[in-house]
Amino acid sequence: MTWSASLAPLHEHNFRWYFYARSVNLVGTTMGTVALAFAVLEVSHSPSALGVVLAAHSIPMLVFLLAGGVIADRFGRTLVIQTSNVLAGLSQLTIAYLVISGTAQLWHLIGLTAVNGVVAAISFPAMASILPQLVPRSQLQPANVLMSMVRNSLTVIGPSLAALLVVGAGAGWAMAVDGLTYLVSAALLSRVKLPAPVRTGQPTSMVTELREGWTYFTRTTWLWVVVAAFSLLCAIHQGGFFTLGPVLAKQSAIGETGWGLILSAEAVGLLVTTAVMLRLTLQRPLFWGMLGTALYGLPMIALGLDGHLVVVLVAAVLAGAGIEVFSLGWNLAMQENVPDEMLSRAFSYDALGSFAAVPIGQIVAGPLALMFGLERVIWVAGVALVIIPLVTLLSRSVRDLQRVESAPAATPV
Repeated sequence: MTWSASLAPLHEHNFRWYFYARSVNLVGTTMGTVALAFAVLEVSHSPSALGVVLAAHSIPMLVFLLAGGVIADRFGRTLVIQTSNVLAGLSQLTIAYLVISGTAQLWHLIGLTAVNGVVAAISFPAMASILPQLVPRSQLQPANVLMSMVRNSLTVIGPSLAALLVVGAGAGWAMAVDGLTYLVSAALLSRVKLPAPVRTGQPTSMVTELREGWTYFTRTTWLWVVVAAFSLLCAIHQGGFFTLGPVLAKQSAIGETGWGLILSAEAVGLLVTTAVMLRLTLQRPLFWGMLGTALYGLPMIALGLDGHLVVVLVAAVLAGAGIEVFSLGWNLAMQENVPDEMLSRAFSYDALGSFAAVPIGQIVAGPLALMFGLERVIWVAGVALVIIPLVTLLSRSVRDLQRVESAPAATPV
């Protein structure tokens, strides 16, 4: 793939403005994850409290994800994303105000994080499925890589900046930056002009459209096999890494700044791999993607067994490289093999299945750590993250899935 072909999507008007909007949004989002974790720890020092707040985001996502897929297919993906950005920005700014003013209580954070979870559920299927409407099909890989490049570039510096803000000014200011970027992103999205969805035939109910999506999901073997694996992977990673990781960092020599560096190191691996994928064409996307996913357990193993910052940083770089290969492979598999009129719903079932067990992982992580010890729970979870993707490759439909150059035919219902 030449550099000219790699940058071709930026010549498309709609993709270019969507690229700008997401770039601005990601400036804040990469800071928001770190900021929220330490904002909760300012209110309560319990790892269980952090797990409850994170679950307050995950549970509404599970409840409303399927509705988000139908809404995106009905009302248009740009409108859904734009509206969601406004609502998310307002909820994040409210959290920021409460934390900065010193009036935040745990129930405030739980309630506002739940609102943000609902908004994320509605917007996720639209964001996941919009690229085929922004660029020609031949440009899907470079378009996905460019989106990954800006996301990963900002992720390199975002967590470290958030950690510095937390230490220097408090977690609330990083939350405020996140909220403002949502609003700016919504304004930029107004430049993206896509035709309104065209619906043929008799109007159908949301339940009927959900049933159509479920039928497609269950009949597509590679789709449900990978989603089933990620139901376990996401629960283990969210509980072991994002719930217990900050607690271990705060109690050890790693500290808040070290935790930010770990997240940034992972982003370095993402970014380097993104640059490589600008030049390579990824065939057998799920085979290489699941092999890459197996690397995601390395930082948890290093964190739990050793805890030395340098070792964890190296493991995080490798994990970032692996998950970037999976992310690109999964997006290409979905965007090229799933019909466009089914894509948002397919992504919503994907997200629902992948996130279904996340609240369980977040809630039980704290009690398990108290029972067996932080380090032991984290490294055992890391080993599980290595094994599960390798088992998934026993499915031929996963390891043999190929790229598709032309648009898939409409799915008969």
